[in-house]
Amino acid sequence: MASKLRVVLADDHALMRSGLRALLANLDGVEVVGEARDGQEAIEQVAALAPDVVLMDISMPSLNGIEATARIIKKFPKVRVVILSMYDNEDFVLRTLRAGASGFMIKDSAAQELAVAVFAAVRGEKYLSPSVSKGVIDGFLKCRITQASPFEQLTRRQREVLQLIAEGRSAREISTRLNISMKTVESHRAQLMQRLGIHDIPGLVRYAICVGLVASAT
Repeated sequence: MASKLRVVLADDHALMRSGLRALLANLDGVEVVGEARDGQEAIEQVAALAPDVVLMDISMPSLNGIEATARIIKKFPKVRVVILSMYDNEDFVLRTLRAGASGFMIKDSAAQELAVAVFAAVRGEKYLSPSVSKGVIDGFLKCRITQASPFEQLTRRQREVLQLIAEGRSAREISTRLNISMKTVESHRAQLMQRLGIHDIPGLVRYAICVGLVASAT
C-alpha cells in the first residue's frame, strides 16, 4: 500500500480502545489516527481526520454506534465502518447492515480476525464474524433486511430521545442537549410509548437495552 490505512477507534471504554490500538500497531500499513468515546465524537473525528475505516462499538452514551454509522455513511460514503459488539444478536447485525456498516465483529474474536475485517472493509466487502448465524447472512441476501422493525420505524429524533431517556436524562436535560423545547420532549416521549406499545419509563429503558441503544447496568 502506498500510504497507511487510517483508522479511527470509537468505544466508550478506554481499555478497549487501548487494546485495539495495540493490536492494530502490529499490522503493517495501518495507522490509528483518532479515538472517540461516543457516536457524536466519532462523527466529529471522521470529519476532521478523514479515516479509511472506523471501528465502532454499538452501546455508547449520547449517540449509539448504529446511529453514528448511518450518519457517517450518509455524510462520508467512502468511509468504511466495522461494528464491534459483545453480542451476536441477529437484530443488531441486521440493523448495522441496514445502517451501511461494512462488517460486524464479536469482541471476543481472535486477534487475527481484526485484520481480516479491516482489509475486507477497505476492499468493499462485507465481513461478519464466523460466530454470527448463517440465518443473518441468508436474511441479508434474500432482502429481508429491508423489512423495518418497530424500532427502525422511529424517527431519528425519537431514537435520540429514547437513548437519552434510557441513560436517565431528565426532560430538561434532553431539552438542553437536543436544543428542543420541554413540550417537544414530552411529545416525543408520548409518541415513543404509543409506537412501541410501552407505557412507562422503566419499560422504555428495558426496550432501549434490548435493541442495543444502551448497555445494561449489570
